[in-house]
Amino acid sequence: MTTVAARKPALLPSPLEAIGQARFFAPLSSRQREQVASTARLREYAAHTDLYTIGDVARCCSVLVRGMVRFNLPLGQRTASVGEIIGSGEFFGWAALIPGGQRRVGMASCVTDCAIVEIDGAALLQLMDEDHSLGYAIMRQVTLLVTSTLTALASG
Repeated sequence: MTTVAARKPALLPSPLEAIGQARFFAPLSSRQREQVASTARLREYAAHTDLYTIGDVARCCSVLVRGMVRFNLPLGQRTASVGEIIGSGEFFGWAALIPGGQRRVGMASCVTDCAIVEIDGAALLQLMDEDHSLGYAIMRQVTLLVTSTLTALASG
């Protein structure tokens, strides 16, 4: 007699493990990644859930652990899909790290069921103020991310 074992859902990594696997945080030391993880929590969202839209207050930045997220940037009467699909291990939601300008500039929604590590933007900014090497490393990564997004937009 053959039995089929029930499929167990894959275990999700801790916020620290997810941050450690994200390319965005690669320049950080282990201690700095632990600091970032101390401000984070893991959340799950169903497919077709809007994570944020233009003008929303940007309270967190995120690392996608599992699933796919679509990012759209409206331009006048049309919507550009800058970067289009965000995949597992990618960082997004950088607006939460822009002091004084923490409003969403685009829209993000779950294409599939998603697991996301959400990093508290205000808490991370506080850590960045206290540890300038952490702040520099993260803002350098944000600059690279924003530049690549604008380059993708300009190239159509």
